[in-house]
This record gives sequence, C-alpha cells and structure tokens, in this order.
Amino acid sequence: SVVALHGKETTAGDFLVQDVFEAGLAPQIEPQLKSREDKHVVFVSGVSVGSSTSNPLQFQLLVDHITGHLGDDQEQGIAAEIVHVVFAGNSVEIPSGLLNGQNLASKDQSRLSEPVQELDILLTQIAAGVSVDIMPGSNDPANFALPQQPLNRCLFPGSRAYNTFNLCTNPHCFELDGVRFLGTSGQNIDDLKKYSEARDELEFMERTLKWRHLAPTAPNTLGCYPFTDKDPFLIESCPHVYFVGNQDKYGSRILNGSEGQLVRLISIPKFCDTGIAVVERK
Repeated sequence: SVVALHGKETTAGDFLVQDVFEAGLAPQIEPQLKSREDKHVVFVSGVSVGSSTSNPLQFQLLVDHITGHLGDDQEQGIAAEIVHVVFAGNSVEIPSGLLNGQNLASKDQSRLSEPVQELDILLTQIAAGVSVDIMPGSNDPANFALPQQPLNRCLFPGSRAYNTFNLCTNPHCFELDGVRFLGTSGQNIDDLKKYSEARDELEFMERTLKWRHLAPTAPNTLGCYPFTDKDPFLIESCPHVYFVGNQDKYGSRILNGSEGQLVRLISIPKFCDTGIAVVERK
C-alpha cells in the first residue's frame, strides 16, 4: 500500500482517520562522484513541434545554445560543460483532426509526418555533440499506458545514426557519474492534481517519493499495464535527482529525508508555453 491509515469505525459506519503513516523516502545510495569537473544536464519538455503554440525559432535557439553556437564566452563555457540532454515527453504534436479513422490524402499524410521530421532534424544537431535521451509523453506517437515504451527508432532516421541518441521509456531512470536520476513526462503528477491539493507541483512530487510510488493513482484513474508479479512504479532506491516534465511552471528544491537522503526535485515547464529549459549542475 502507498500509506497506512490508523483510525476507528464510527457509529455511522464511516472510518475516522486519526493518523496517516507514510513509508518515507526509500534508502539512498551515496553518490559516487567519479569526476570533480563541473558537468551540466539539460532538461526540456513539451517542445510540441507541430502545435500552434510551438515556436520553431525558439527551439532552434535552444539547440544552438546547447551546442555552443550562441551567447557570450560565459554561456559558451556552460554549454561546453553540458554532458547530457533529456527530452521529458510531448516533443511533437500530431494534428488530432487528421486522426479520425479515415484514409488520408497524400498531403494530409505529409502533415502527419512533418512535425516528427522537424524534430529529428533538431535532435540530430544535438546528438552530434552530446548524449540525448528522449522520453515519450501523453501526446507523442507512443503507447498510452504507463510505463510508456520508447518511441520507434524509425521516426528518427537522422538522429539514430549517432550512438549518443537514446530512445527511453517513461518513467525513465539513468545514472550519470554515480548520480542517480529518476523522472517522468508528467502524467503521474497531472493525475494527482485532479484528486488532491498542494502548494505546487514540487509538493506532489515530494508525496510520491515519501509514498515510495511514482504513480499512486494507477490503475484507477491513470492507465497502466497490468503487471501481475511486480509493481514497476515502486521506488526501491531513492534517486539523487527527481524530475517531472510538462508542468505549468519551473520549480526546484532540495528534499531532505529522515535518514540523510538528499533529493533535488525539478519541475520542468512546457517549453512551447514558457521557452524555459532547465540546466542542472551535477
């Protein structure tokens, strides 16, 4: 269970909750820093290439920034320290009006493929110089149920030529120089928002860590694959960085656990709405 409830039955037959017990943060492995050099990881989500709110110039400026072709010496110095880029879901938006079960005319077929082709061109520029992870989101051409499987490599003929290009699941967990990263494209937090209240997205993120479960509303209101032997959303080892994509605004803070755990929480805003990407120093 996610939480334990202590209470008693009332005369009306209701359960009166007197205490709520959370599991607390899972045990955390000490980060094994293998390098003393400054390294940066870039997080971006909700690029939504092909949508009405997407700005191609804005995305190209982000690519130029990451690849060191923009800014003064200081900004280019930061770009030189970027070692990893994570696209946390909703990278493209396919025109939904075309997906109505009818046979498509050739011009409509090209409209379906254009956003993915544009995304591939931009990702190829990044993958030529730095490691890139791309996760599926709720709007991407991927399976609906969590955990979402990686996007099909056939969608990215240019990017897949580089071994720095990684098609990843959602949720996604990876390790970089001994630092453990865990994150989602946002569906788990978006669903929690519908049934609960909090000050901000970071508080919802805190709760999932303290409950040791990434998707506490699945399968009731959040679609997930019916695993029978093991729950893939259980958090058995506390990450050092926990990120969630496609949120309304940027947020970041440190969460302290009762056993000395330290977790950097990062709420990544939708890039197409805010033009914001997040740079995390490792």
